Amino acid sequence: MTQDEVFAKVKTILTESLGADDDAVTPHARLVGDLNAESIDFLDIMFRLEREFGLPKIDRNELFPESIFQGDPKFVQNGQVSADGLKELRAKMPFADISAFEKNPQFDKIGDLFTVDLITKFVHSKLKK
Repeated sequence: MTQDEVFAKVKTILTESLGADDDAVTPHARLVGDLNAESIDFLDIMFRLEREFGLPKIDRNELFPESIFQGDPKFVQNGQVSADGLKELRAKMPFADISAFEKNPQFDKIGDLFTVDLITKFVHSKLKK
């Protein structure tokens, strides 16, 4: 399955799950900031991804690493994601492009990493395994 084919299915899932306008679900749309996803929506999205793509159960920490989001002092210091935190993000989210975030790694902006493109790349990486 190509990345474009994965994107088309992810777009449908997000449109249905979030009640988002089809035109709003673009690769760079942020799940929370642009599509108004809430924490409960992430569980529904993961379930729909599993079902649509025939994936084994997705561990929430695999797609949304809890250690970073909980503000662990090893990973977050003075409102910034530390070098260790960035290393953790890269290790847990190899499918994510965090290069722009690394330039100004404010913890309160970490949610901006979760875009439609990130979900697409995650699914595509799972399908290639």
